[in-house]
Amino acid sequence: MKKKIVHVITGLNNGGAEGVLTRLCLNGQDFEHVVISLTDLGKYGPQLLEAGIKVHGLKMSPGRPSFRKLFELSKLIKNENPFLVQTWMYHADLFGGVAAKLSGVERVFWGIRHSTLDKNNSKLLTRIIARVCAVLSYILPERIICCAEKAKDVHARIGYQKSKLVVIPNGYDLRKFSPDSESRERLRSEFNVPVAMPLLGMVGRFAEQKDHKNLIDALSLIHSALDFRCILVGDNLNGQNSQVCEWVAHAGLAGKVLLAGPRTDIPEIMNALDIHVLSSNGGEGFPNVVAEAMACGTPCVSTDVGDAKAIIGNTGTTCPVSDCQALSRSIKKLPMSW
Repeated sequence: MKKKIVHVITGLNNGGAEGVLTRLCLNGQDFEHVVISLTDLGKYGPQLLEAGIKVHGLKMSPGRPSFRKLFELSKLIKNENPFLVQTWMYHADLFGGVAAKLSGVERVFWGIRHSTLDKNNSKLLTRIIARVCAVLSYILPERIICCAEKAKDVHARIGYQKSKLVVIPNGYDLRKFSPDSESRERLRSEFNVPVAMPLLGMVGRFAEQKDHKNLIDALSLIHSALDFRCILVGDNLNGQNSQVCEWVAHAGLAGKVLLAGPRTDIPEIMNALDIHVLSSNGGEGFPNVVAEAMACGTPCVSTDVGDAKAIIGNTGTTCPVSDCQALSRSIKKLPMSW
């Protein structure tokens, strides 16, 4: 009989941690996986259910934990009777860790996905919960799994028990993310971008942390010398986003920046690009999009967030955050169809 692992995560909408959890469950056939979302089933819940993995949604209101939901979670964990409980992200670490102990589960493994905890990238409640977790780290978890070396260092500095912090980088399905010339041609045809035209892109939801304004400002510094296109892929990156449209128009990039919205064909997108750019200003741990682009043979430019510099090594370039001049220079350093 396979040993059972219960995963507790804040939610299952589109995000790096959610994607890693899904990949782990779909590919970890040596164990029986059960997933509990503190909120709803989101994007990944149906995929997990379709694969035969049990998924529960507690329907907790975001930012409003309750003792009733805590005991509901504890009862759910007890009924599953797992070998261990793995929690994902601060809210689930705290709520799931306490519930696991209440249910009698001794083995609890926390999961940390952030590499910064500043007011620009983390809500006040999140920062408070992280500090509470730092205190409880001495008694609740057996191990604390960090996705990046920087995440480990940051959390050790704010008081997490150092001896429990372990780094396990994200994993990827290289059957999906690999060089594919046919995908490159097909996607460029869809977006009406000639094969020889330099094509940049960034995959990431529209959020302050991703700092799309920084990327657009950087592109405005090179567009007079280069005819290029740039595809922005992610939630709320479409023509209805008046803020992005205003930035693009003000930068003189109308027709050059293409807003593609959310897509499910990310491997194809990565293959279509000459360069993938990550312009985040913080909050990243082990940026999935950087590794995914590199797996497809696409060079990367990234701001120096999380473990991006270590991931990219000498295959691309990194630069300081929130510096459009530096970002534009980094882009120009990489070979394209200039």
